[in-house]
Amino acid sequence: MSTPPLAGAGMPPGAFSGAQAQAAREVNTASLCRIGQETVQDIVFRTMEIFQLLRNMQLPNGVTYHTSTYQDRLAKLQEHLRQLSILFRKLRLVYDKCNENCAGLDPVPIEQLIPYVEEDGSKHDDRGAASQLRFASEERREIMEVNKKLKQKNHQLKQIMDQLRNLIWDINAMLAMRN
Repeated sequence: MSTPPLAGAGMPPGAFSGAQAQAAREVNTASLCRIGQETVQDIVFRTMEIFQLLRNMQLPNGVTYHTSTYQDRLAKLQEHLRQLSILFRKLRLVYDKCNENCAGLDPVPIEQLIPYVEEDGSKHDDRGAASQLRFASEERREIMEVNKKLKQKNHQLKQIMDQLRNLIWDINAMLAMRN
């Protein structure tokens, strides 16, 4: 960890504070994600504390109850809820800022992010990815059609089973009446 240079070390006094303020304004997306992760961890921690407080509270079931203890616990609970609300607002700000920073970026296909070596040792070309993508989409479409037909057949089988059940019920009722 490096220390910042002193103002008297060849820099005018206001130059470093301006650079520091510029760096504080330009927060990159990775640090925003880290801040968001820490905020989520804080939210989980606060939520666990709230549940711990609620679990330790006694229900008013006829037992003598101390008003001061109740007021203390209620104040703690309200403070935790207020802090939780602040953390959620902070998380929303971080989320909005990350979306704003990433709005101009073109999404990169996942296949390009994963490096791999083909069996023949040649590099992955875009035509191969396009053909694989086309094949996968056709296969998915076929699977969706098969699933639709399967649901229709299942519905027909259910109707037949219901009719058979009703027929067997009627036959059993007639046999019972005959005896």
